[in-house]
Amino acid sequence: MTLRTKLLVAFTLTVLGATGLLTWGVTQYVRQEFDASDRQRSEALAAQFQREFALRGEEVANRVQDIADAEGTLRMALDLGRPQADFSLYAGDARGLAATHRLDFLELVANGVLISSAQYPAQIGNQNDWVAGVSGWNQSSAFLRPVDLPDGAQLALTAVRDVHAGSSDLYIIGGRRVDADFLRTFVSPPGMRVLLYPNLQPSSDPAVHPEAIIGAEGPVSNAERFAPLLESAAQPGTSEDTIQWSEDPASAERFLAVPLAGRKNEPLATLLIGSQQKDYAILASRIRALALVIAGAATLLSIFLGWWISARIARPLARLETAARQIADGRVIDGRIAGAKPAAPLPARSRDEVGRAARAFNAMARKLSEQSRQSQEAERAVARREIARRLAHEVKERLFPLQVAVENLRRSREQSPESSGESLLDSLATLSAELEKLKGTVARFSNFAKMPAPRLQPLSANDAVRAALKAFEPQFNAIGRPPVTPELFLNERLDCIAADPQLLSKALESLLYRSLDSMPAGGTLAIRTAQDGGLVRIEVSDTGVGLTPEETARLFTPYYVVGAQASGLGLATVQSVVTEHGGKISAESVPGAGTTFRIEFPAAPEIPDPGLPADEPSARPARRASPQWAEQESETAAPSRIGA
Repeated sequence: MTLRTKLLVAFTLTVLGATGLLTWGVTQYVRQEFDASDRQRSEALAAQFQREFALRGEEVANRVQDIADAEGTLRMALDLGRPQADFSLYAGDARGLAATHRLDFLELVANGVLISSAQYPAQIGNQNDWVAGVSGWNQSSAFLRPVDLPDGAQLALTAVRDVHAGSSDLYIIGGRRVDADFLRTFVSPPGMRVLLYPNLQPSSDPAVHPEAIIGAEGPVSNAERFAPLLESAAQPGTSEDTIQWSEDPASAERFLAVPLAGRKNEPLATLLIGSQQKDYAILASRIRALALVIAGAATLLSIFLGWWISARIARPLARLETAARQIADGRVIDGRIAGAKPAAPLPARSRDEVGRAARAFNAMARKLSEQSRQSQEAERAVARREIARRLAHEVKERLFPLQVAVENLRRSREQSPESSGESLLDSLATLSAELEKLKGTVARFSNFAKMPAPRLQPLSANDAVRAALKAFEPQFNAIGRPPVTPELFLNERLDCIAADPQLLSKALESLLYRSLDSMPAGGTLAIRTAQDGGLVRIEVSDTGVGLTPEETARLFTPYYVVGAQASGLGLATVQSVVTEHGGKISAESVPGAGTTFRIEFPAAPEIPDPGLPADEPSARPARRASPQWAEQESETAAPSRIGA
């Protein structure tokens, strides 16, 4: 992943993450505020219900008190206190009194016996000890109480008053229904409603029955959804829960459950105050939509800013990379190295970090160029001294036999002029032979100095290896020497290289010749080709005598010889050919284990060279072994010490 891509991704993820985090934070804050507002409104409605409930209870208590204070009630109490009083005379009074005082329920109890009932006459005559066992009814307020009816129990807001006459007590028990009609009298704010769950099941049935929930409009649909809330409301304190009525988030409704207790604090009902979440759902949806719009706009802006900033950063880095590659390829900025390709310096107009880095790089590149120039001049000076020394040595070796022959000829002429004919012939033969050797030495120096420029064309490294190896087939099993086994490991998927077929063949033949000379006792010659990225590699390995590290380090030095070698131009020429092709050569050797030469060329597209004749073959045809270089080097070479 490039730096520009990383910056774009980082900017985009940062903006999206910040937008998402902000949206989540705003949504959570709005949720908390809505929850707090709903809780306040629900608690306020619950407090209002409690106040209204108390007012209704006070109203019921006043109506029951009016009945107790009536003169007829006092006479009834006195009459019922006489011995053998007839209770049946008052069996229907409760119904009339209830209608007169607008009470839904009314019971008259004398001495613990129900003597009249407006809602359930069939119970007249039953014992009613719960009211007689409590004193102080006249000071008590109204309370919740389940009232038995022919068709079941009904929750009622009840008040009790005691009329004492003589030795008897007459209890008036009156109340009003707590049902849908009762709930309709309460005015709820918009978006809120009040439900009531009367818990009138016997204690032997602890399960909740949500179907008993009633509202101002009557029974509630989908009442089973209230079961978890009712179960949690059975515990002391208020409970809260949100019910999602459908998949639409706007259908959610939040409920506050307030328990309602009876006279003995027994749970008789649960008040459910609901608050619709439609407003929050709409607001949250708008927040998300706005966040998406902001995220989209911010993403586009971040992409633009990321592209702009990355361009400001990546473009100088790309120029720096290009300049570094040019410097690595041997180009120079100041052009002071002869034959080196020029490289453009990095622009350093800005005064920021990029400008300072560009100026530092240019300074480093100029310093490297100067060091390279000085190093090349030093190497050339060393090479010239070495060539001069070697040339002087070669000429001196050839002049010494010439001097001896001339001295012999002069001495023979002075001592015995008449018999100098035979000595003259011998001396002339010696002079001719040594002159030919001197001529060969001069020719080798001339060939090395006049190395032709390569004519590059697309070439298969495998074809070049096969052509060079075929020229040495007669020497692998030559009569009079141990056999050498060639092994080929060629990668058939190699890219082509840009090379001169003739020069590359000469270089490979020189390496093969040295490998054969390094195996006087026979062995294995392995040639491998491979590709690593944009590099095509050729390896030539032998199992010969090998070289020491010191000999390996100086192996490519011009005119460096090992033992009794000749001029030593072969490997220097190979290195020159490889370098001219833009490649590099290296050697690895272990004494007694063999040597490996490794050549690497840059891969090249298969594009024909316009300057090369179209009918010129891509590789040289196989030719005889011992090429000119090898012949020149092998005149006085010691094969047992030459490593490839």
